[in-house]
Amino acid sequence: MQTILVTGAAGFIGFYTAKKLIDLGYQVVGLDNINDYYDVNLKYDRLKELGIDREEAEQENNLVQSSVYPSFQFIRLNLEDRENLPTLFNNQKFYSVINLAAQAGVRYSLENPMAYVDSNIVGFLNVLECCRHHHIKHLVYASSSSVYGANAKVPFSEDDQVDYPVSLYAATKKSNELMAHSYSYLYEIPTSGLRFFTVYGPWGRPDMAPILFANAIIKGHPIKVFNHGEMSRDFTYIDDIVQGIILTLKKPPTKKGDNSYYQLFNIGNGSPVSLMKFIETLEKELGQESKKEMLPMQSGDVPRTWADTSRLKMLGYQNTIPIETGVKSFINWFKDYYSIS
Repeated sequence: MQTILVTGAAGFIGFYTAKKLIDLGYQVVGLDNINDYYDVNLKYDRLKELGIDREEAEQENNLVQSSVYPSFQFIRLNLEDRENLPTLFNNQKFYSVINLAAQAGVRYSLENPMAYVDSNIVGFLNVLECCRHHHIKHLVYASSSSVYGANAKVPFSEDDQVDYPVSLYAATKKSNELMAHSYSYLYEIPTSGLRFFTVYGPWGRPDMAPILFANAIIKGHPIKVFNHGEMSRDFTYIDDIVQGIILTLKKPPTKKGDNSYYQLFNIGNGSPVSLMKFIETLEKELGQESKKEMLPMQSGDVPRTWADTSRLKMLGYQNTIPIETGVKSFINWFKDYYSIS
Protein backbone atom coordinates (compact mmCIF):
# COMPACT_ATOMS: atom_id res chain seq x y z
CA MET A 1 0.00 0.00 0.00
CA GLN A 2 1.38 3.40 -0.99
CA THR A 3 2.30 5.81 1.79
CA ILE A 4 1.74 9.47 0.96
CA LEU A 5 3.04 12.50 2.84
CA VAL A 6 0.58 15.40 3.03
CA THR A 7 2.17 18.58 4.32
CA GLY A 8 -0.11 21.28 5.70
CA ALA A 9 -2.42 18.54 7.00
CA ALA A 10 -3.86 20.75 9.76
CA GLY A 11 -4.68 23.40 7.16
CA PHE A 12 -7.90 23.80 5.20
CA ILE A 13 -6.98 22.02 1.96
CA GLY A 14 -4.53 19.62 3.61
CA PHE A 15 -7.15 18.39 6.08
CA TYR A 16 -9.62 17.53 3.31
CA THR A 17 -6.92 15.99 1.13
CA ALA A 18 -5.67 13.73 3.92
CA LYS A 19 -9.23 12.62 4.71
CA LYS A 20 -9.93 11.79 1.06
CA LEU A 21 -6.71 9.80 0.70
CA ILE A 22 -7.56 7.83 3.85
CA ASP A 23 -11.02 7.08 2.43
CA LEU A 24 -9.39 5.88 -0.80
CA GLY A 25 -7.25 3.38 1.11
CA TYR A 26 -3.84 5.06 1.16
CA GLN A 27 -1.48 5.12 4.11
CA VAL A 28 -1.15 8.81 4.98
CA VAL A 29 1.30 10.77 7.10
CA GLY A 30 0.17 14.33 7.77
CA LEU A 31 2.66 17.06 8.62
CA ASP A 32 2.08 20.61 9.85
CA ASN A 33 3.96 23.15 11.95
CA ILE A 34 0.67 24.51 13.38
CA ASN A 35 1.82 28.12 13.29
CA ASP A 36 -0.30 30.90 14.74
CA TYR A 37 -1.00 32.83 11.52
CA TYR A 38 -4.64 32.19 12.42
CA ASP A 39 -6.44 30.56 15.36
CA VAL A 40 -4.63 27.30 16.16
CA ASN A 41 -7.80 25.92 17.79
CA LEU A 42 -9.31 25.52 14.33
CA LYS A 43 -6.22 23.58 13.21
CA TYR A 44 -6.37 21.27 16.22
CA ASP A 45 -10.11 20.77 15.68
CA ARG A 46 -9.44 19.67 12.11
CA LEU A 47 -6.85 17.21 13.41
CA LYS A 48 -9.36 15.99 15.98
CA GLU A 49 -11.66 15.07 13.08
CA LEU A 50 -8.79 12.92 11.82
CA GLY A 51 -8.40 11.22 15.19
CA ILE A 52 -5.34 13.12 16.40
CA ASP A 53 -5.17 14.08 20.07
CA ARG A 54 -4.25 17.72 20.64
CA GLU A 55 -1.89 17.10 23.53
CA GLU A 56 0.13 14.68 21.44
CA ALA A 57 -0.02 16.85 18.30
CA GLU A 58 1.41 19.81 20.20
CA GLN A 59 4.71 17.96 20.69
CA GLU A 60 7.20 18.68 17.93
CA ASN A 61 8.74 15.84 15.93
CA ASN A 62 6.38 13.31 17.52
CA LEU A 63 4.70 10.88 15.12
CA VAL A 64 1.14 10.40 16.43
CA GLN A 65 -1.17 7.53 15.49
CA SER A 66 -4.80 8.41 14.73
CA SER A 67 -7.34 6.95 17.14
CA VAL A 68 -9.96 6.85 14.35
CA TYR A 69 -8.06 5.89 11.20
CA PRO A 70 -5.43 3.09 11.40
CA SER A 71 -3.91 4.35 8.14
CA PHE A 72 -3.24 7.92 9.36
CA GLN A 73 -0.39 9.39 11.39
CA PHE A 74 0.53 13.00 12.12
CA ILE A 75 3.75 14.83 12.95
CA ARG A 76 4.32 18.44 13.94
CA LEU A 77 7.35 19.63 12.00
CA ASN A 78 8.65 22.64 10.08
CA LEU A 79 9.41 22.14 6.40
CA GLU A 80 12.65 24.08 6.83
CA ASP A 81 13.93 21.61 9.46
CA ARG A 82 16.94 20.22 7.58
CA GLU A 83 17.61 17.49 10.12
CA ASN A 84 14.21 16.03 11.01
CA LEU A 85 12.43 16.26 7.64
CA PRO A 86 15.04 14.04 5.90
CA THR A 87 14.85 11.65 8.86
CA LEU A 88 11.08 11.41 8.43
CA PHE A 89 11.52 10.61 4.72
CA ASN A 90 14.14 8.00 5.53
CA ASN A 91 11.92 6.29 8.14
CA GLN A 92 8.60 6.36 6.27
CA LYS A 93 9.62 5.49 2.69
CA PHE A 94 7.01 7.73 1.06
CA TYR A 95 5.78 6.86 -2.42
CA SER A 96 4.41 10.33 -3.23
CA VAL A 97 4.32 13.76 -1.58
CA ILE A 98 1.51 16.33 -1.65
CA ASN A 99 3.01 19.62 -0.46
CA LEU A 100 0.21 21.92 0.71
CA ALA A 101 2.13 23.56 3.57
CA ALA A 102 2.97 27.22 3.05
CA GLN A 103 2.73 30.58 4.68
CA ALA A 104 -0.63 31.67 3.29
CA GLY A 105 -2.20 35.07 2.76
CA VAL A 106 -1.51 37.79 0.21
CA ARG A 107 -1.95 40.76 2.53
CA TYR A 108 0.07 39.28 5.40
CA SER A 109 3.05 39.02 3.05
CA LEU A 110 3.23 42.82 3.14
CA GLU A 111 3.63 42.73 6.94
CA ASN A 112 5.85 39.70 7.51
CA PRO A 113 7.81 38.90 4.32
CA MET A 114 10.45 36.74 6.04
CA ALA A 115 7.82 34.16 7.03
CA TYR A 116 7.14 33.59 3.32
CA VAL A 117 10.79 33.13 2.45
CA ASP A 118 11.32 30.70 5.34
CA SER A 119 8.30 28.50 4.63
CA ASN A 120 7.60 28.90 0.94
CA ILE A 121 11.16 29.09 -0.40
CA VAL A 122 13.50 27.45 2.12
CA GLY A 123 10.88 24.91 3.19
CA PHE A 124 9.99 23.99 -0.38
CA LEU A 125 13.66 23.53 -1.27
CA ASN A 126 13.99 21.14 1.66
CA VAL A 127 11.00 19.17 0.32
CA LEU A 128 12.59 19.01 -3.13
CA GLU A 129 15.88 17.81 -1.70
CA CYS A 130 14.09 15.09 0.27
CA CYS A 131 12.19 14.02 -2.85
CA ARG A 132 15.45 13.90 -4.77
CA HIS A 133 17.36 11.80 -2.24
CA HIS A 134 14.50 9.44 -1.39
CA HIS A 135 13.34 8.70 -4.94
CA ILE A 136 9.80 10.04 -4.57
CA LYS A 137 7.64 8.92 -7.48
CA HIS A 138 5.52 12.10 -7.70
CA LEU A 139 5.55 15.49 -5.99
CA VAL A 140 2.26 17.39 -6.15
CA TYR A 141 2.52 20.91 -4.74
CA ALA A 142 0.33 23.94 -4.17
CA SER A 143 0.88 26.94 -6.35
CA SER A 144 -1.71 29.72 -6.58
CA SER A 145 -3.82 31.74 -8.99
CA SER A 146 -1.98 34.76 -7.55
CA VAL A 147 0.92 33.99 -9.93
CA TYR A 148 -1.16 35.51 -12.73
CA GLY A 149 -0.82 38.92 -11.09
CA ALA A 150 -2.81 41.63 -12.83
CA ASN A 151 -3.10 39.73 -16.13
CA ALA A 152 -5.78 41.36 -18.27
CA LYS A 153 -6.41 38.32 -20.49
CA VAL A 154 -9.13 36.00 -19.20
CA PRO A 155 -9.64 33.22 -18.49
CA PHE A 156 -6.19 32.61 -17.02
CA SER A 157 -4.37 29.81 -18.84
CA GLU A 158 -1.36 27.80 -17.69
CA ASP A 159 0.38 29.03 -20.86
CA ASP A 160 0.01 32.72 -19.92
CA GLN A 161 3.06 34.73 -18.94
CA VAL A 162 3.36 34.98 -15.15
CA ASP A 163 6.42 37.16 -14.73
CA TYR A 164 4.77 40.09 -12.96
CA PRO A 165 3.53 39.08 -9.49
CA VAL A 166 1.91 41.85 -7.43
CA SER A 167 2.65 40.38 -3.99
CA LEU A 168 5.54 38.56 -2.33
CA TYR A 169 3.20 35.61 -1.71
CA ALA A 170 2.64 35.33 -5.46
CA ALA A 171 6.38 35.64 -6.08
CA THR A 172 7.11 32.73 -3.73
CA LYS A 173 4.54 30.57 -5.52
CA LYS A 174 6.05 31.39 -8.90
CA SER A 175 9.44 30.55 -7.38
CA ASN A 176 8.09 27.15 -6.35
CA GLU A 177 7.12 26.42 -9.93
CA LEU A 178 10.59 27.38 -11.18
CA MET A 179 12.32 25.34 -8.47
CA ALA A 180 10.15 22.31 -9.23
CA HIS A 181 10.93 22.61 -12.94
CA SER A 182 14.66 22.63 -12.29
CA TYR A 183 14.48 19.53 -10.06
CA SER A 184 12.25 17.75 -12.57
CA TYR A 185 14.72 18.54 -15.34
CA LEU A 186 17.90 17.75 -13.41
CA TYR A 187 16.80 14.73 -11.39
CA GLU A 188 13.79 13.39 -13.31
CA ILE A 189 11.42 13.92 -10.37
CA PRO A 190 7.81 14.03 -11.64
CA THR A 191 6.28 17.27 -10.29
CA SER A 192 2.78 18.72 -10.65
CA GLY A 193 2.03 22.30 -9.67
CA LEU A 194 -1.57 23.20 -8.83
CA ARG A 195 -2.73 26.78 -9.17
CA PHE A 196 -5.66 26.99 -6.74
CA PHE A 197 -8.39 29.57 -7.28
CA THR A 198 -10.18 31.09 -4.20
CA VAL A 199 -10.97 27.96 -2.19
CA TYR A 200 -13.93 28.04 0.23
CA GLY A 201 -16.13 25.67 2.21
CA PRO A 202 -16.59 24.19 5.71
CA TRP A 203 -13.46 24.28 7.92
CA GLY A 204 -12.15 27.21 5.84
CA ARG A 205 -9.55 29.71 6.96
CA PRO A 206 -10.84 32.50 9.23
CA ASP A 207 -8.74 35.11 7.42
CA MET A 208 -10.63 34.52 4.17
CA ALA A 209 -13.67 36.45 2.97
CA PRO A 210 -16.41 33.84 3.73
CA ILE A 211 -15.77 33.74 7.50
CA LEU A 212 -14.80 37.41 7.74
CA PHE A 213 -18.02 38.42 5.97
CA ALA A 214 -20.25 35.92 7.79
CA ASN A 215 -18.93 37.03 11.19
CA ALA A 216 -19.47 40.69 10.36
CA ILE A 217 -22.99 40.12 9.04
CA ILE A 218 -24.00 38.11 12.13
CA LYS A 219 -22.65 40.81 14.47
CA GLY A 220 -24.07 43.70 12.47
CA HIS A 221 -20.62 45.07 11.69
CA PRO A 222 -19.76 46.55 8.28
CA ILE A 223 -17.87 44.32 5.87
CA LYS A 224 -14.93 45.73 3.96
CA VAL A 225 -15.68 45.70 0.23
CA PHE A 226 -12.51 46.50 -1.70
CA ASN A 227 -12.31 48.17 -5.10
CA HIS A 228 -15.82 49.46 -4.33
CA GLY A 229 -17.21 46.02 -5.12
CA GLU A 230 -15.81 45.92 -8.66
CA MET A 231 -14.18 42.53 -8.14
CA SER A 232 -14.83 38.93 -9.11
CA ARG A 233 -13.34 35.66 -8.00
CA ASP A 234 -13.31 32.11 -9.32
CA PHE A 235 -14.72 30.73 -6.05
CA THR A 236 -13.96 27.00 -5.92
CA TYR A 237 -15.59 24.66 -3.41
CA ILE A 238 -13.20 22.50 -1.41
CA ASP A 239 -14.57 19.20 -2.77
CA ASP A 240 -13.70 20.28 -6.32
CA ILE A 241 -10.21 21.29 -5.23
CA VAL A 242 -9.60 17.87 -3.64
CA GLN A 243 -10.99 16.14 -6.71
CA GLY A 244 -8.38 17.96 -8.79
CA ILE A 245 -5.57 17.07 -6.38
CA ILE A 246 -6.41 13.36 -6.44
CA LEU A 247 -6.78 13.27 -10.24
CA THR A 248 -3.39 14.93 -10.60
CA LEU A 249 -1.75 12.63 -8.05
CA LYS A 250 -2.82 9.62 -10.10
CA LYS A 251 -1.44 11.10 -13.35
CA PRO A 252 2.25 11.97 -12.85
CA PRO A 253 3.88 13.69 -15.81
CA THR A 254 5.98 11.75 -18.26
CA LYS A 255 8.97 13.01 -20.19
CA LYS A 256 8.03 15.60 -22.81
CA GLY A 257 11.04 17.36 -24.28
CA ASP A 258 12.33 20.29 -22.24
CA ASN A 259 9.36 20.08 -19.87
CA SER A 260 10.42 16.64 -18.71
CA TYR A 261 8.46 15.28 -15.76
CA TYR A 262 6.87 18.68 -15.09
CA GLN A 263 3.29 19.90 -15.37
CA LEU A 264 1.00 22.69 -14.19
CA PHE A 265 -2.76 22.80 -13.72
CA ASN A 266 -5.34 25.40 -12.79
CA ILE A 267 -7.89 24.11 -10.29
CA GLY A 268 -10.90 26.38 -10.26
CA ASN A 269 -14.61 26.54 -10.88
CA GLY A 270 -14.05 28.05 -14.30
CA SER A 271 -16.87 30.53 -13.76
CA PRO A 272 -16.08 33.71 -11.81
CA VAL A 273 -18.62 35.22 -9.43
CA SER A 274 -18.80 38.93 -8.65
CA LEU A 275 -17.96 39.90 -5.09
CA MET A 276 -21.37 41.52 -4.69
CA LYS A 277 -23.09 38.30 -5.84
CA PHE A 278 -21.08 36.33 -3.31
CA ILE A 279 -22.10 38.72 -0.53
CA GLU A 280 -25.75 38.48 -1.58
CA THR A 281 -25.55 34.67 -1.43
CA LEU A 282 -24.11 34.84 2.10
CA GLU A 283 -26.84 37.29 3.14
CA LYS A 284 -29.55 34.96 1.82
CA GLU A 285 -28.22 31.95 3.75
CA LEU A 286 -27.73 33.96 6.94
CA GLY A 287 -31.09 35.70 6.62
CA GLN A 288 -29.50 39.10 7.23
CA GLU A 289 -28.42 42.02 5.10
CA SER A 290 -24.88 43.30 5.45
CA LYS A 291 -23.56 46.77 6.12
CA LYS A 292 -20.87 47.60 3.58
CA GLU A 293 -17.78 49.78 3.85
CA MET A 294 -16.73 50.52 0.27
CA LEU A 295 -12.96 50.83 0.00
CA PRO A 296 -10.31 51.22 -2.74
CA MET A 297 -8.23 48.28 -3.98
CA GLN A 298 -5.69 46.96 -1.49
CA SER A 299 -2.01 46.62 -2.30
CA GLY A 300 -1.18 43.16 -3.63
CA ASP A 301 -4.77 42.44 -4.66
CA VAL A 302 -6.19 41.92 -8.17
CA PRO A 303 -9.63 42.83 -9.55
CA ARG A 304 -10.55 39.39 -10.88
CA THR A 305 -9.54 35.77 -11.23
CA TRP A 306 -10.88 33.27 -13.73
CA ALA A 307 -9.50 29.78 -14.31
CA ASP A 308 -9.22 28.06 -17.65
CA THR A 309 -9.64 24.44 -16.46
CA SER A 310 -9.50 22.76 -19.88
CA ARG A 311 -6.11 21.14 -19.17
CA LEU A 312 -7.33 19.55 -15.93
CA LYS A 313 -10.57 18.45 -17.59
CA MET A 314 -8.45 16.25 -19.85
CA LEU A 315 -7.73 14.20 -16.70
CA GLY A 316 -11.48 13.91 -15.97
CA TYR A 317 -11.99 16.99 -13.78
CA GLN A 318 -15.50 18.38 -13.43
CA ASN A 319 -16.42 21.44 -11.40
CA THR A 320 -19.58 20.19 -9.69
CA ILE A 321 -20.47 22.64 -6.90
CA PRO A 322 -22.28 25.91 -7.81
CA ILE A 323 -21.83 28.92 -5.52
CA GLU A 324 -25.34 28.63 -4.01
CA THR A 325 -24.76 25.00 -2.95
CA GLY A 326 -21.26 25.69 -1.66
CA VAL A 327 -22.24 28.74 0.39
CA LYS A 328 -25.20 26.88 1.92
CA SER A 329 -22.90 24.06 3.04
CA PHE A 330 -20.35 26.55 4.38
CA ILE A 331 -22.96 28.52 6.36
CA ASN A 332 -24.41 25.33 7.88
CA TRP A 333 -20.93 24.43 9.16
CA PHE A 334 -20.20 28.02 10.23
CA LYS A 335 -23.33 28.18 12.41
CA ASP A 336 -22.65 24.79 13.94
CA TYR A 337 -18.91 25.30 14.59
CA TYR A 338 -19.30 28.78 16.06
CA SER A 339 -22.55 27.89 17.90
CA ILE A 340 -24.70 30.47 16.11
CA SER A 341 -28.42 29.88 16.37
